Amino acid sequence: MNKRIILAGLAACYCCSSYAQEKATLTFAQYMENVKNGNISYLAEKYNVDIADAGVKAARVFPDPELSVNYGNNQNWSLRMGYAIDASLSYTWETGGKRKARIRLAQSEKEMTAALLEDYFRNLRADASLAWLEALKQQKLYELQKSSYEQMLELARADSVRYLLGDVMEADARQSRLEAAILLNDLYASQGARNDALAQLRLFQGDKQLAPPDSIAGEPTSAKRAFELPALIAAALANRADLQAALKSQEVSLNNLRLSKANRFVDIGLTLGAVYASEVKNEIAPAPAYKGFAAGISIPLKLSNANKAALHAAQSATRQDEVQYAAAEIQITAEVIRAYDKYQIACRQVEQFDAGLLREAEAIFVKRAYSYQRGETGVSELLNARRTCNDIRQTYIEALYNCAAALVEIERAACL
Repeated sequence: MNKRIILAGLAACYCCSSYAQEKATLTFAQYMENVKNGNISYLAEKYNVDIADAGVKAARVFPDPELSVNYGNNQNWSLRMGYAIDASLSYTWETGGKRKARIRLAQSEKEMTAALLEDYFRNLRADASLAWLEALKQQKLYELQKSSYEQMLELARADSVRYLLGDVMEADARQSRLEAAILLNDLYASQGARNDALAQLRLFQGDKQLAPPDSIAGEPTSAKRAFELPALIAAALANRADLQAALKSQEVSLNNLRLSKANRFVDIGLTLGAVYASEVKNEIAPAPAYKGFAAGISIPLKLSNANKAALHAAQSATRQDEVQYAAAEIQITAEVIRAYDKYQIACRQVEQFDAGLLREAEAIFVKRAYSYQRGETGVSELLNARRTCNDIRQTYIEALYNCAAALVEIERAACL
């Protein structure tokens, strides 16, 4: 009776834990939405676009005019020389299209920043997908390890009973128990790897209050997608944001060169002023009060134009960005080719399992188990068949992960 109560309690606990696990199951769509809206690094990168936009607005500002007011008076009041007040308004008139060049430079920097943000999200999305696949792989490996342990535990219990009945030798029963204990340690290690992978998903989602999920929803798939390498390369060269950023970097360097040339033009200073002098009541040289106006132009002597270091640096930066753009094209093409080859090889490995390798291993294990139950074979042969079957199952799960990860890398490289 007590045994039935304990079993009923364990069953109730298992049902409750299964229900809680269902509530804490995370889907891929929910996960990617959380990454998009909550990843801290991505949110920080978004501010670069706002900063660049503020830079465009700042570049549109005209030079500030300058107002000056002066007051003069003779300190010897007995001379009665009067006083004077003058005010002037000065303004720097920029020549050579400096303001237009500044605006172009700031606008190109904003566009480059937006392209870099898009490229950052492309990599973030791929990395987050790989983390999801890793968590899914570790979850499946954990489930496989748990199933293997439960099967081995059941076999060890059955062998203990069969030993008491004299159907198997003591060494076989001991070996079964030892194998179950080894699998339990492997199960603990697999559980740790699964929990670590699930916790990694929390980092990508960026929510401090978000608890790691108990499990994630999804099944590994072996569906192969057909790709044409030339089409992938063309798509990558047309859509990759980092290549667009390299192109915008060329525009930034070109606009910076234009601004450097514009800065070599001489700015003109314009001044407009007014003066008021009070009446001079000195007996020797009396003078009436008067008002006056003044206008002037100042032209600085740009002796610094003899130094062309800034201009040469801007020209070199332009040529450098051209070379870097060509290098980016080569790098992107190489990434696509590597990702394509890796995907093809991963798919072939999965096809090996789908062609019957996994079914054959499972069939051999079933036959060995049947033979062992009938006493036709020893426990060592059964355990070897079980290890081989589990190794192939694990390799199959890893092959599915490698295939899916390679597909993610193709999508990352070709920006699909």
